[in-house]
Amino acid sequence: MKIIHFSDPHAGGPAEDYMAYLDKRWVGVFNYCFRRKFVFHIERLKKAVTYILDCKPDVAVCTGDLTSTGQPGEFAKVIPILKPLRDSAIPVLFVPGNHDYYVRRKKCTDAMRATVSWFSRGRYAFDDLPAAFDFGECEFLLINTSFPSNLLCSWGFVKDDSRKFLLDYCAKPKSKPRILVSHYPVIEDHPVFRLRHRLFGQKEILAMLADGRLDLSLCGHVHRPYKKVDERGRGENCSGSVTRNGAFSEIEYKQSSDTFTFKELAVD
Repeated sequence: MKIIHFSDPHAGGPAEDYMAYLDKRWVGVFNYCFRRKFVFHIERLKKAVTYILDCKPDVAVCTGDLTSTGQPGEFAKVIPILKPLRDSAIPVLFVPGNHDYYVRRKKCTDAMRATVSWFSRGRYAFDDLPAAFDFGECEFLLINTSFPSNLLCSWGFVKDDSRKFLLDYCAKPKSKPRILVSHYPVIEDHPVFRLRHRLFGQKEILAMLADGRLDLSLCGHVHRPYKKVDERGRGENCSGSVTRNGAFSEIEYKQSSDTFTFKELAVD
């Protein structure tokens, strides 16, 4: 079974209404205008989509941050690029990142919700999360860990509904590997150093990864790709940012050996 995993395109743009200067969006707009637009190149996402279409994986997984501030115009920039993938026969699983669910303004949350439904081809809506999907040789457990936070932090949270869902689902007998899909890394080597960017409430998920109730975590958020896996490929894979580093991942599960193997891809 072949899985393509990509994340963090961060399409951006100017403030789209005066209210953006009264909520957190001004932080993201400032960051995009003076830094991100010079290092995040949306053309790389186009190349990644072309590769995915040629590769024809069994599933494509996007772990969020399509946008920089969750504004409707930013989603509108990235949707035409993703449309060939969305319209293909390849199943797509998408969870929003903290930059997609950046503020609680209705026009922004409506755009995020519409994109989740659109990209998943109506298979699920944002409010259906957490949810489980069975594709061939693996099960995929999707949870939302992204919520608006204060001006200075990019925190994620495993809330009670996701926690209970994972505990209940993973208490069942397992017949195939279970893959967690979330925006935030679960395995954090430097929780104090990364306090402003970390996930809270993940300890029980770590325990499930350790004892085999969960097999693999797919995440984004961190723009440099990495994998923290054992000899059987169990652990966590961060695909990195497809537009910042041109990075994405090709993951293959071999049922005969019950192992995951990883290939780090680059569009440049």
